[in-house]
Amino acid sequence: MTFRFVHAADLHLDTPFEGIGKLSPDIQRALQDASLDAFDNLINLCISERVAFLLLAGDIYDGADRGVRAQLQFSRGLQRLADLGIKTFIIHGNHDPLDGWSAVRKWPEGVTIFDSRTVGSVSVEVDGRSIATIHGISYPTRMVTDNLALQYQRGSTSSGVQIGLLHCTVGSSTDHASYSPCTLNDLLDRGMDYWALGHIHKRQILHTGNPWVVYPGNLQGRSPKPSERDAKGAYLVEVDGQNTISTPRFVPLDVIRFLSIETEISEIADMPQLQRTLSDEADRLRSEHENRSLLLRGRLSGRGTLYSDLGHRDGLESLLRDLREEGKHSVPFLYWSSLSNETRPGIDRASILSGQRFSSEMLKFIDQVPEDADVRKRLENCFDIPRFVKTNKFGVELSGIDQLMAEAEDLALDLLESGEQQ
Repeated sequence: MTFRFVHAADLHLDTPFEGIGKLSPDIQRALQDASLDAFDNLINLCISERVAFLLLAGDIYDGADRGVRAQLQFSRGLQRLADLGIKTFIIHGNHDPLDGWSAVRKWPEGVTIFDSRTVGSVSVEVDGRSIATIHGISYPTRMVTDNLALQYQRGSTSSGVQIGLLHCTVGSSTDHASYSPCTLNDLLDRGMDYWALGHIHKRQILHTGNPWVVYPGNLQGRSPKPSERDAKGAYLVEVDGQNTISTPRFVPLDVIRFLSIETEISEIADMPQLQRTLSDEADRLRSEHENRSLLLRGRLSGRGTLYSDLGHRDGLESLLRDLREEGKHSVPFLYWSSLSNETRPGIDRASILSGQRFSSEMLKFIDQVPEDADVRKRLENCFDIPRFVKTNKFGVELSGIDQLMAEAEDLALDLLESGEQQ
């Protein structure tokens, strides 16, 4: 038989939002409710799609000391599913280990919470036939450094689709601490058909088919960090009568989105034009992310005459206030959480290069570096050049000495052309 299930993780119910700054009371209330509203959307998705079961891969709550409000809402949501015969399978992760406080001691029928002693296996049966076997293990405490993936084993071939429910770090991650670290090969070798993972907040499919290895990301963004931006939600997965799993379909469920805007000022004449440009960009994002509230973080970059305007008295602050005023009455709301100024004074490089002053000779020397192997080698020997790759504003990748020279040129020209040579 064909059936569907939903895979979600990292609900962080009742989470405190981070790195946003001072907000109006209305927006603060919306943020406080966002994770709970996203959870309601998850429950509604399960009901509307008539799924057989819901998988929750850890970090249901934001901390071991779980809020009562979050626990009550979580219990109510699972009861709605149980009333319709939809089962829920839960593991606990590093944010909500089993040793945390719980105000719920009896769960609705059909809710399975895996313990931490060993990997448990539960069959999902429909009309007397097993359509899936769910394998899972919870964290007993916050710090779990063992490779739990190695404890998983495939069940019998008559037990339907084999699903591993695991909260872990696959490979290395710069955005998240490493808990229950494992490799992709560890997962591929365990005989599962689908790995329902949690912990990493950026959604990603690490392996396509035989088995599927999937991080759904978190249900609701929590801060302006890159891993918390853009659409958040869960995966809806369909399985046919031959136990073939179709490509998981991502379903957005968040109610507030964190977005980042970068605006290059070189072609912008004055502050009114800059304000219109930023307002137009906000309108574009509002239409792209329809029915979601938006928290925008703006970054101004590039060279131009606006550099001095933005630095004049409260130029940047006034611009930010006006942008916030424009979005104040939007429904859903649009709020500029910050606007950073990383612009530089306008400099005509071609004119300087054709001149006879010191900065002209400096630019000529810099332009020779990529073509002069001897000079390049001597420079590389003078510095401890970091091994990294970075893309400049023109989309060109610069690494090592090229990146160092580009940044040195910007700094030197700013100082020389403004008469601030040191």
